[in-house]
Amino acid sequence: MAMSVASSHMTAPAKTLHPPVLEFPSPHSSVPFPPSPKLGCRITKNTPLLSSAAESVKWRVAVSFFAGFPAKKKDADVLKEELLDAIKPLDRGAEATPEEQEVVDQIARELEAMNKIKEPLKSQLLNGKWELLYTTSQSLLQTQRPKFLRPNGKIFQAINADTLRAQNIETWPFFNQATANLVPLNARRVAVKFDFFKIAGLIPIKNPGSGRGQLEITYLDDELRISRGNQGNLFILKMVDPSYRVPL
Repeated sequence: MAMSVASSHMTAPAKTLHPPVLEFPSPHSSVPFPPSPKLGCRITKNTPLLSSAAESVKWRVAVSFFAGFPAKKKDADVLKEELLDAIKPLDRGAEATPEEQEVVDQIARELEAMNKIKEPLKSQLLNGKWELLYTTSQSLLQTQRPKFLRPNGKIFQAINADTLRAQNIETWPFFNQATANLVPLNARRVAVKFDFFKIAGLIPIKNPGSGRGQLEITYLDDELRISRGNQGNLFILKMVDPSYRVPL
């Protein structure tokens, strides 16, 4: 940067130096940094090249540089906590508004993008009993019925990855159960073929092929599982008993 040097032979009055004001607005605010105070000084050969104004400019450049970085991505644990907080007041999804369903779906998709288990049907983490925390499936929620005629107790789903068997278990007030064969379609999607039902936990009914569907496991770890059905329904479950086995 060019700099005027005052000579002892010069008689003209010294010029006032006004350092340029550089504004680097923060991406989080439309208000720019306040301008630097104007400094008037006589520059001589012994004057330091870096004034306090120049130091201020350097500080602003550094602030702008770091503020320009995108926010750090959330890790899986943070997203799981956000997801659980979002679904906690929704009564398994029965009380969710369309807006709340959209929020839950968006968080679930962010978590699905971080899934490390690429072949969940081959993972031992799939084995055991899972509790249903949230779903958009009306066949499970039964929101068209009065609340006292809906499943009000916990709902579980158990899976044996080695035998490819699954079991749905309702508790209060109906205690219905259904078991199914799982037919792999790829490393994370299965066709579900129900073959055995138990009404009120007492009355067994064999009815092979009476119920069919598909299920894709989109996120899996030792605590949480997210699945999506072929009709677009979302299922979020937590592990409650990894030692449970589906009856053959």
